[in-house]
Amino acid sequence: MTAAIRILIVDDEPQIQRFLKLGLEAGGFAVSAAATAAEAIKAIAQSAPDLVLLDLGLPDLDGKDVIRQTRAFSQVPIIIVSARDRESEKIEALDLGADDYVNKPFGIGELLARIRTALRHHNPAGKSLPVLDHNGITLDVPNHRVTKNGTVLKLTPKEFDLLALLMRNAGRVLTHRQILTAIWGPAHAEDMQYLRVLVGQLRGKLEDDHANPRLIQTEPGIGYRIAVEDSSHTQSPSVRHPGESRDP
Repeated sequence: MTAAIRILIVDDEPQIQRFLKLGLEAGGFAVSAAATAAEAIKAIAQSAPDLVLLDLGLPDLDGKDVIRQTRAFSQVPIIIVSARDRESEKIEALDLGADDYVNKPFGIGELLARIRTALRHHNPAGKSLPVLDHNGITLDVPNHRVTKNGTVLKLTPKEFDLLALLMRNAGRVLTHRQILTAIWGPAHAEDMQYLRVLVGQLRGKLEDDHANPRLIQTEPGIGYRIAVEDSSHTQSPSVRHPGESRDP
């Protein structure tokens, strides 16, 4: 059975959350919600929703900051749902990486059509969430399962989130701030000790030689990256989908 597509609602108005939740669940989607930018960024990083509905008027940050920070680590489809109707607002949000812009008030039928369009654009084959394979590490996102050369590893939720973030960006350096914001939220963007401890824990479970890590590499003064086999190219991990087997 195919898992329901997961949509994150980011809006601080409870009545809007309820209205959207009812309409989306009636449309067959699984729904979660966040009321602040910090909650939203953390949920996107940790839960990897299939699509985000984002209001711009949030209590802690402008919604455009959520787009900006999200695009540092994720290409999840983002549809703005906002009462702001100035052309300049729409242009800025779209330029930052939003996929669509729907003005409040709106009909749920129109919104569902926009959602289907955004999902087709990002996932035209209609495939389920991927399983990532890289350097003997397999990360099964929907089942929250990690194996190394076939052996199941026990990771904490934050270790899993960090590994997923790095594997989705294999070969690319992610800055300390990008990772801290994604895993702990904007309030912890400077808490380097949190990140050092987490990276150390993850290396201890993934690396053959913890003292000489080859998979999770440090870029001094910048951040971390998952190593690729050919350092002259930015290489993405191979992608499978649940139920598919590896090539022999």
